[in-house]
Amino acid sequence: MSNTFLQTPVEYLKGVGPQRAETLQKEMGIFTFGELLTLYPFRYEDRTKFHNIKDITPELYTVQLRGKFVGLKMIGEKRAKRLSAIFRDATGDIELVWFQGIKWITGKFKTDREYIVYGKPQMYNGKWNIAHPEVEEVTEANTRLANPLQPVYPSTEKMKGKFLDSKGIARIIKPLAILIQGKIPEILPEALISRMKMMNREQALYQIHFPSSAESLQRAQFRLKFEELFFLQLRLLKTKAFRQEQFKGFVFSTVGDRFNEFYKNYLPFPLTNAQKRVIKEIRHDTGSGKQMNRLLQGDVGSGKTLVALMTMLIALDNGFQAGMMAPTEILANQHYQTISAMLDGMNLKVGLLTGSVKTAQRRELHRMLESGEMDILIGTHALIEEGVKFKNLGMVVIDEQHRFGVEQRAKLWSKNTQPPHVLVMTATPIPRTLAMTLYGDLDVSVIDEMPPGRKSIKTMHKFDSHRLEVFGFMKEQIKLGRQIYIVYPLIKESEKMDYKDLEDGYESICRAFPLPEYKVSIVHGQMKTEAKDFEMQRFVKGETNIMVATTVIEVGVNVPNASVMVIESAERFGLSQLHQLRGRVGRGADQSYCILLSSYKLSSDAKLRMSTMVKTNDGFEIADTDLRLRGPGDISGTQQSGLLNLKIADLAQDAQILQYARNAAGEILNEDVHLEKPEHQLMKQHLTEVEKFQANWSRIS
Repeated sequence: MSNTFLQTPVEYLKGVGPQRAETLQKEMGIFTFGELLTLYPFRYEDRTKFHNIKDITPELYTVQLRGKFVGLKMIGEKRAKRLSAIFRDATGDIELVWFQGIKWITGKFKTDREYIVYGKPQMYNGKWNIAHPEVEEVTEANTRLANPLQPVYPSTEKMKGKFLDSKGIARIIKPLAILIQGKIPEILPEALISRMKMMNREQALYQIHFPSSAESLQRAQFRLKFEELFFLQLRLLKTKAFRQEQFKGFVFSTVGDRFNEFYKNYLPFPLTNAQKRVIKEIRHDTGSGKQMNRLLQGDVGSGKTLVALMTMLIALDNGFQAGMMAPTEILANQHYQTISAMLDGMNLKVGLLTGSVKTAQRRELHRMLESGEMDILIGTHALIEEGVKFKNLGMVVIDEQHRFGVEQRAKLWSKNTQPPHVLVMTATPIPRTLAMTLYGDLDVSVIDEMPPGRKSIKTMHKFDSHRLEVFGFMKEQIKLGRQIYIVYPLIKESEKMDYKDLEDGYESICRAFPLPEYKVSIVHGQMKTEAKDFEMQRFVKGETNIMVATTVIEVGVNVPNASVMVIESAERFGLSQLHQLRGRVGRGADQSYCILLSSYKLSSDAKLRMSTMVKTNDGFEIADTDLRLRGPGDISGTQQSGLLNLKIADLAQDAQILQYARNAAGEILNEDVHLEKPEHQLMKQHLTEVEKFQANWSRIS
């Protein structure tokens, strides 16, 4: 929104003024006319429908009644005071109650006039009442009822204190929506609007606030959602095009001896078709002369590490070094052990660099890196420290990339005059819409197939009352030589939480599984690293049968003999976290189980999470359900950073619109990458303004 009218400070709008303007700024970040126009309603109420008092049922969320007041009286004293009114229509009476603003209401309603009452009915002492209803005279309502769909706006307590509740916001937006006539520049190319049969921008902004019909509202929503997603995708694809133009990639022209020797003699199991497909995509990227930026998604246990290793071997075959960065020491250690074991027997130097590495060892690592003796360096963010210098870094693998900040990743670029190829891995399946938005400037590969011989994990949902049955099952599994994880959501008891905490749980497990027959480990985030590692190692070596833990075991623990995962108070975990925890078992040849223990009191969302876990092991299906339940910000951890600060589009609902927007942005950039054509100038100007307000979070490497 670029013109001066839309930049006008909101305090100059009729009905706002300095005080309300300050409230809008502090509560909603609204400073200008343009920003107020994009405070979109979050739902609409059909206020053409009236109910009879006698027909009120618990299923009705809100009701609209037409009738007269037959009595008003004050009940109680001082703070417990309330105003009660009897409202009557031809079918019966209902009580209306006010606890606040009583002075303002007293004397306002006349018994000889007809009113319209709107609110949420509640049953109290066997009778219906409505607390703090909206009330207006029938004559007042007639103008409003000309618009069948009434907008409902977000508000806060402080805003309501300045009479900026939903109705108050509608009252100030109405004159603004009329004023915009002829003042809203079109920012999408005419050809695109015509092809997509879209409303123009001015119409859409009016109809989104005051729709003349359900169809007009739908068209306005489509136009504004498309526009929002279009500029997001245009920005991402432009970044990608710019990077490919600016940064030439090292050309890995050969697949040589190291790759081939590993493939023929050291491959731990045959590659799945999905792994082969991803390796082909990587080979194509690294041989193209452009710098690779590829996101590799795959469920826990799908074989991403093997693909990453083979990618690093291609770099080695072309005379380059490779680095692998993991978010925690546990995970870096695990990658180091896994990769060292896979390469055992091949003449390659693999190093490990974490915060725990002693100074002398570190010095030797630095020397070997700079001289080129070190082939692969695996580590935590210690890899990007100033003193770490590679001789010739050609490939970087970043694991669980969402745990690294943009600045940390960007430091990898400075390790070379020319940026290395980057392969980003995540075991958290990302819904397609979210991947296109968060990682829209990356190429995406998916491993959607499990290695052969992997048995699907059986998941069961049990209530607390079945605990003894679950313990019996655990004892049977231990007799068969298996090990068990039990995960709790808390470490210390909290008065507000009635679910099982770790310390209580540990004591009850020790009672149910007594020494010397059973041995139990405990691990949580507040333990010292040495103590945690000691307990982990006991479990890894099979010295303990049961590991009682918090979610610290979510990533980085690989115990093939552990075949049962019991999750206590499972209703307290998000879906993707439940799926990650389940992925800790099922790593060996035995049948594995995941048991979700919960209380009987489950919300509808919690029920859906439990049934989804029982029904499917597919991480992408789980991620889609999670997106619908929690929203994109929570899933990607971007809620606070404004990465997905979408005002109207919804990634869980608008996948189709997102695809249209991405295709349209791609087509425009294919024919005019720098947006130099005359018909693209307003679009380019708007894109520049959008970029001013958003950090360049899309630049991955």
